[in-house]
Amino acid sequence: MPAVIFPGPEGRLEGRFQPGSRPRAPVAMILHPHPQAGGTMNDRVTQAMYKTFVARGFATLRFNFRGVGRSQGSFDNGIGELSDAAAALDWVQSIHPESSTTWVAGYSFGALIAMQLLMRRPEIRGFISVSPPANMYDFSFLAPCPASGIIVQGAADTVVTPNSVQKLVDKLRTQKHITIHHDEVPRANHFYENELDEMMRAVDNYLDMRLSPDCPIR
Repeated sequence: MPAVIFPGPEGRLEGRFQPGSRPRAPVAMILHPHPQAGGTMNDRVTQAMYKTFVARGFATLRFNFRGVGRSQGSFDNGIGELSDAAAALDWVQSIHPESSTTWVAGYSFGALIAMQLLMRRPEIRGFISVSPPANMYDFSFLAPCPASGIIVQGAADTVVTPNSVQKLVDKLRTQKHITIHHDEVPRANHFYENELDEMMRAVDNYLDMRLSPDCPIR
């Protein structure tokens, strides 16, 4: 997991980057939880998703939003963090300009930023959204959601309510031309303290399906 520093809108951004294992390897970027709640790129959920994409041969990046760790700048209520994510994706794509496809994954606040980035970058063809804070932020910007993906939620989450996520899933599923998978992890709280393995099984099963040559979702 080589350490990297790359330019962002407010100065340098700190990350961990694993180059792709083959020419035209797909790209994946993983976004961490809320900086003001202690979220960093070393969050265990963020790291677990990073590792599964690395294991699959993706060119994979996780990084610290502005003001976190060695990343310069200060928290900007999601606006600057979206700019950070766009700059980070630009940086990965400059290294892998022949990438076959692009994925984005995020956890909690990172899921919000990932879904916003999805709306701005048509090359993103798949997403993983873990505990998207649908009860705290307005997700109506997904109109329409341009790509298929999976939303994973803890059934015992008291930070992001399962009901709010279910409403988001139901709304997205009314759209044509995309497929939204939804897995609810029994007993899991917002932090997946004892259910991280089960959460990652949902993610890995979905990736196995989407990356299969026979998958009808494109």
